[in-house]
Amino acid sequence: MSSKYKTDENLQEAFGGESKANRRYLFFADKAEKEGFTGVAKLFRAVAEAETVHARNHLNALDAIGSTKDNLMAASIGEHQEFTGMYPVFIEVAKEERNDRADRTFALANAVEKIHHGYFEAALKEVKEGKKPAEATYYVCQVCGNTVAGSAPDKCSVCGAPKERFKKID
Repeated sequence: MSSKYKTDENLQEAFGGESKANRRYLFFADKAEKEGFTGVAKLFRAVAEAETVHARNHLNALDAIGSTKDNLMAASIGEHQEFTGMYPVFIEVAKEERNDRADRTFALANAVEKIHHGYFEAALKEVKEGKKPAEATYYVCQVCGNTVAGSAPDKCSVCGAPKERFKKID
C-alpha cells in the first residue's frame, strides 16, 4: 500500500474522529448548560467549533467535497447504505443481545435514513435535469430525527412524537 493511500485512510479516520468529537462536545455543552455551568458550556461549544474546522480541513485534503450534484449523489449513496446495510445488521445484533434501547434507536434511525435518501434522490434528479430544487422549510423531530418539508405534522409519522417536538430548520 502506498503512502498516499495510507494517508487517505488516516484523513478519513481523522475526519470521523473530529466529527464525533464535535457532536459529543455539543451534547456535553447542553448538559453543562442544564446543570448551570454556562462557562463550561461555552468552552465545549468553542472546542466543538474548532473540531468542525479540523473535520472540514481533513475532508478538503481528501478532495471529498465536490459539486452539489456530486455531493447529493454521495449523500444519497451514504443514506442508502445506512438503511439497507448498516442499520439492519445493527438491529439484528441488538435484538439478539436483547438490548431494547439500542434496537429502538437503530430502528428509528433506519426509518429516517430512508426518508433522507428520498429527499436527496429527488434533489439530485432535479439538479441532473438542470433545475434548482425549490426551497423548503424543514422540521426535524427531536426524538427520532424524522425530517419533514413544509410544516411540522401534528404527530411524527416515525415515532409518534407530538408537533411540539419538531425543530424548525432555517
